[in-house]
Amino acid sequence: MALKRYVASKNNTITNAFREGLKFRGTGSNMGRSDSLESFSIFAQAASTSNEQAKILVQFPVLTSDATSSIQVDRNDGSIPASGSVDFYLRFFNVKHEQTIPRNFTLVVSPISQSWEEGSGLDMEEYRDLTYDGTGSNWINSAARTTWKDVYEAAVEGGSFLSASWDGSPISSYDEFNYTQTFKGGTEDLSVKITGLVEKWIAGDYSNYGIGIYLTSSQLSGANKSYYTKKFSARGSEFIMKRPIIEARWNNTQKDYRGNFYASSSLLTAIENKQTVYLYNFVRGQLRDLHFKDEGYDNTIYVSLWTSASKGDQLTTTPNHPVTGGRISKGIYTASFALETTRSVVYDRWYSGSTVHGRPSLSGTDNTGYMTGTLYVKKFLTSPTYQIPRYVNKITNLQSEYRIGDNARLRVFSRLKDWSPTIYTVASKKIENEFIDDAYYKVYRVIDNFEVIPYGTGSLKYTQLSFDASGSYFDLDIAPFESGYEYAVKLLYYIDSSYREQTETFKFRVIE
Repeated sequence: MALKRYVASKNNTITNAFREGLKFRGTGSNMGRSDSLESFSIFAQAASTSNEQAKILVQFPVLTSDATSSIQVDRNDGSIPASGSVDFYLRFFNVKHEQTIPRNFTLVVSPISQSWEEGSGLDMEEYRDLTYDGTGSNWINSAARTTWKDVYEAAVEGGSFLSASWDGSPISSYDEFNYTQTFKGGTEDLSVKITGLVEKWIAGDYSNYGIGIYLTSSQLSGANKSYYTKKFSARGSEFIMKRPIIEARWNNTQKDYRGNFYASSSLLTAIENKQTVYLYNFVRGQLRDLHFKDEGYDNTIYVSLWTSASKGDQLTTTPNHPVTGGRISKGIYTASFALETTRSVVYDRWYSGSTVHGRPSLSGTDNTGYMTGTLYVKKFLTSPTYQIPRYVNKITNLQSEYRIGDNARLRVFSRLKDWSPTIYTVASKKIENEFIDDAYYKVYRVIDNFEVIPYGTGSLKYTQLSFDASGSYFDLDIAPFESGYEYAVKLLYYIDSSYREQTETFKFRVIE
């Protein structure tokens, strides 16, 4: 699964709203341990021009110094990809409540400019949990005996943010890392791509003090209209899967065409005819990089195609002859090529290149051989009839229960729905596993249909299935799930220029 979540490490709601009686404001109140977070503006409640506001503060474990499990730690150990290969999404989940709900409003996401304390307040109604200049942030203070200050070190109220107005108006150097989301109905979740800001934090260009969430300046100021009230689950919420998160998404799909290899066809373009095959170097059950000889070798892996596993004739591949392979991760190597042949079986030989004769040897001399594989070659055929394929699917190794911390590789078997052997062939004909080139999965909680992992079909296909010689598969990390519930997996195939959800549902339960 190309998805990893980081739950907020601290949060708070700060406000200057009036307390009961509408005489005194709750500017000294703290709500750091409340189970929800709140953003609003109230116009003319205490007087004809009075204005009240609430803003959200949240910080996440981004840097190594923030926590032992953080985004930077996971990047350093290879758990998430390098910059440019991963996106980060800020996600907050709506809280249902009995108060009024604003509509057609916009929330701003801005980086906070100074450190702040979470505090231990709970009261979001009467604002009675006051810090009295002690531990905890509020509308006036960022921490005990420390006021909020702007970039010029001047005291400010209502938090200090790297907003666009700080360094030039209307556009500033901070504008790129201020984000917005518009809410039409008012009950939507917040989901904002903040990749640029997270990368700034990791690079050390900005200090990670977290983010503030609040209404736009025009909506905060009143403008004869109130926006009351938008609530999200806080990190202390009993609903574990609805706590604030930064979600890392990337595409780690591996498409190994060894089990679904086709000869070049005039029906396809040159790019479509090019297919990729893999070499996996396992040593005692662990992936390990190949060992290349030092003297006289260029430390490059090459692949050539042959008519025999031992000798035979060499076949021509395009665009390279032999094919230059490459390492994509520890112990995994690939080679991409097109092959025009009438043979039904060919053999791929993988070897290191010798520079003794100035180029890699094609015949197998002056090099180190690593593997000889087998490719069963199929042919693209036209059809006199048009029919959209339908499939019967099964996750062959799905268990009934998984524990928090498990990481399962789930294998998907697909066959054509109209596959129907005769009585004479049923005992001998093997049901062929169909390879779906563009397939996705999602996981939802059965009791309330809450999507734990939605279909990742956008520009970053983070739930796309991989496949190898054995068929399609995907990795499912159970860490984001809450124990004690039943979950279901659904599959989505891109067929005939449209997405088609498959009918099967595959269920499992998560336990402690």
